[in-house]
Amino acid sequence: MNKILLIIKREYLSRVKKKSFIIMTILGPILMAGIGIVPIYLSLQKTEKQKIEVIDESYLFSYKDKDGNRKGLIPEKDIVHYDYPEISIQDARANFYATGYDAILYIPKVVLNGGQNGINIFYKKQLSSSVLAYIEENISKMIFNAMLATNHVDVNFIKDAKDKSTFTLKTIQVDEEGKDKDTNIAVSIGIGLVSAFLIYFFIFMYGVQVMRGVMEEKTSRIVEVILSSVKPFQLMMGKIVGVAMVGLTQFLLWVIFTTTLYSVASVTILKNIDIKQIQQKEQVIKIGADLNYSEMKQNQQPNEMADFWNNFKKVNLVEILLCFLFYFLAGYLMYSALFAAVGAAVDSEADTQQFMMPITIPLILSFVLAQTIIQNPSSSMAFWFSIIPFTSPIIMMVRLPFGVPAWEIALSMSLLILGFIFTTWLAARIYRTGILMYGKKITWKELGKWLFYRA
Repeated sequence: MNKILLIIKREYLSRVKKKSFIIMTILGPILMAGIGIVPIYLSLQKTEKQKIEVIDESYLFSYKDKDGNRKGLIPEKDIVHYDYPEISIQDARANFYATGYDAILYIPKVVLNGGQNGINIFYKKQLSSSVLAYIEENISKMIFNAMLATNHVDVNFIKDAKDKSTFTLKTIQVDEEGKDKDTNIAVSIGIGLVSAFLIYFFIFMYGVQVMRGVMEEKTSRIVEVILSSVKPFQLMMGKIVGVAMVGLTQFLLWVIFTTTLYSVASVTILKNIDIKQIQQKEQVIKIGADLNYSEMKQNQQPNEMADFWNNFKKVNLVEILLCFLFYFLAGYLMYSALFAAVGAAVDSEADTQQFMMPITIPLILSFVLAQTIIQNPSSSMAFWFSIIPFTSPIIMMVRLPFGVPAWEIALSMSLLILGFIFTTWLAARIYRTGILMYGKKITWKELGKWLFYRA
């Protein structure tokens, strides 16, 4: 046991002292926190206000007051401002660059007679997508309401019916005790896919490290000296556990640093993000005041990124994290034993391809199936692939945010532990023979014979 501990210590210290480990440990949390924080922060930033010159030939979106001045009806926002000069589209375009306007919005006379496609916006520099979407949405609604009014349809009735028939389907999970659990499908999908990707990434990255470490010692003949003091099984287990501790250390540091960055961001740049605070007030949209159309009201929807952030804070991250640690460690230990066996069986990295393919196929398959399973996490396919040890580390992490019965989790974990024990036994029999085998091209038939060699 002492010899295994010495090997674990050597593998651990030699890897955590590398510059690549230190750099990735620092950059990882910054990148993960940035992916989560930056889009939310940017989505709530005010876009520079665009000044737009409106040439309204239809007089549906503007009118003249008692002093003869043109007044606008298109709702303004903190990202856009409209002016309504009494000039033609030709004059506006001719003097465009002599003005301080960012764009010209041209609305023809035939806008209510199928001429909607004639509405154009001319710009100097590309307008932001949020500005274009805002303009298009409001004009479209105003045209719709104007057409209703001109055909003597009660606009307020249509608006009221639309508001009452529009709803957001709220998903509420009921646990075995009959308690409601507020969930959000988008958040569950996000957590499931990210967890699956991280499991896939870590198993591959650290499993290949074990394989390459074994190959380096074998090809440099250092292993001959090492095996004079320890048994092959002790060496293999020492390398597997040592690299596992490196991976666990890096992951825990990522969790600590990322949580710290999120906490700092939550009390600084994201402190005011809350659905109630960001939900915008009602805006009054007047439709063709000169035609005596009714006033209409529109409720702005909450910012999607902030909505996602608020729902994310409701997730039981402790449960997800604990399960992630188990599936990461158990999945890594199972696969790394097989990677170590491959490293012991070959002399060069070029020879590893034929043996790595059967090992990596379940991992790749489970990652591909995750895209389908996340659409129906309670299906029979999802159940079986989350129980089979070779695919359960990824598939179960996809299902967990949606809620999985405790007995399924227990069964999956038990079978994964048994899978680790079996693959370790299998790998140890290949490792003890292959680690001292040089200059021979190994085949699958040869590997089969090694499994039944007596010690």
